[in-house]
Amino acid sequence: MSFFFFPSRFALAALPLLLAACATSTDYRAPEIALPASFQHAGTEPTAAVIQPDWWAVYADAELDRLLRRVGEANAELAQAEARWRQALAQVDAARALALPQIGAGASVTRSGGNAAAGANAGTRQLYATGLDLSWSPDLWGRVALSRQAATASAEAQAALVDAARLALQLAAAQGYVRLRALDAQLALQAQADVAYARSLQVTQLQYEAGLVARADVIQAETQLQSLRTQVFTLQRQRALEANALALLAGSTPRDYPMAAREGGLPVVPAIPAALPGELLRRRPDLAAAERALAAAHARLGVAQRAWLPDLTLSASGTLQASSWSRLLDAPARVWSLGPQLAATLFDGGTRRADEATFLAAYDEQAAAWRGGVLSAVRETEDALVQLATLAEQDRQQQQLVTLASENERVVGYRYEAGEISFLEVATAQNLALSARRAALDVQAERLAASMALVAALGGGWQATAR
Repeated sequence: MSFFFFPSRFALAALPLLLAACATSTDYRAPEIALPASFQHAGTEPTAAVIQPDWWAVYADAELDRLLRRVGEANAELAQAEARWRQALAQVDAARALALPQIGAGASVTRSGGNAAAGANAGTRQLYATGLDLSWSPDLWGRVALSRQAATASAEAQAALVDAARLALQLAAAQGYVRLRALDAQLALQAQADVAYARSLQVTQLQYEAGLVARADVIQAETQLQSLRTQVFTLQRQRALEANALALLAGSTPRDYPMAAREGGLPVVPAIPAALPGELLRRRPDLAAAERALAAAHARLGVAQRAWLPDLTLSASGTLQASSWSRLLDAPARVWSLGPQLAATLFDGGTRRADEATFLAAYDEQAAAWRGGVLSAVRETEDALVQLATLAEQDRQQQQLVTLASENERVVGYRYEAGEISFLEVATAQNLALSARRAALDVQAERLAASMALVAALGGGWQATAR
């Protein structure tokens, strides 16, 4: 139901009550973040740190730098996120346009006539008309402003989600790159072991021909070498799959973006500051997106709460009419209208109340998502820190094991060549040494992956600075 009337004493008297009614929703304030002063596994004295956009530079790897820059420029998922951001920007423009007057223009020509028996005046005639319409709905209750705030906050959330997607994709590419280089190192280790095992087989065959060892030793040496060569295919297959995944992240095909094998081992794990402040988490793009989504939900709730208030529309229109286009500007027939319109829905069956409840629940959902995101960020950081701490010690212990296993392999080899032991002990020592070297590579790769996870958990990188 709608009512149309000019301003009256009644309307002016009711205006303060309506203005008071529109103030039912409080202004939005960003919720406080309860962040720790420092992390449990990063020391007790926080140090200042800054985020670097090219966070991977601390690994000093030119190929990694090229890969991650390519991911940031050509990845298809990232392009989709940027397109969603542009859509959100267009919605901001649309919301801003709601506060502006709407102007329309029109022109028409009509032919009319009657029964010829009615007289000469009943003949066919033409009527030309043109006119302008102007309407404007002043934002008395702030609904348009809140809609604009919601659209702006949504656009800001989408912009933060673009950054979050870029960071996640670059992290996935960086960790995939570490796995690829670890497989390269494993293949190089396999090649070295192949040379050593082939030499052992050659020595065993010479000793067998000299009658010093049994045929069983030769068979065992051949079996060990063949087993090693069979394992190479598994590593090659895994490497090919990792290279294909990296090409996809780089927005290309494996043929157009090949990842050639490289010697030289893995990048060095960068040093971590003695302590990291919890305030670094404020720079995480996913947390920024969650906070902006919460602001948008708050603004939409305000719009729903103001749906009970009437709409005021100011409109004006003018029309010129004439029997021909040439006489239109001089036409004596001019029609115009001017006046306000105040319309309010008195009964809607509970639709507005249901909408308000929906938006209130949506706001509560975003608030819970915001709080959960903060807790997840703290947990991810702590996980990465504890992994780095334990993996560093594990790496040190594993290197000691590699040294001992290598020495054992060397001593056992001398004893076998001297005829003191069987080849079984040689095979055991060689396999133990190879297993220790493989495990050392795995630990180094895990340390690198954990350091990259820490970078992502802190929002994209860190660099210690003096306080």
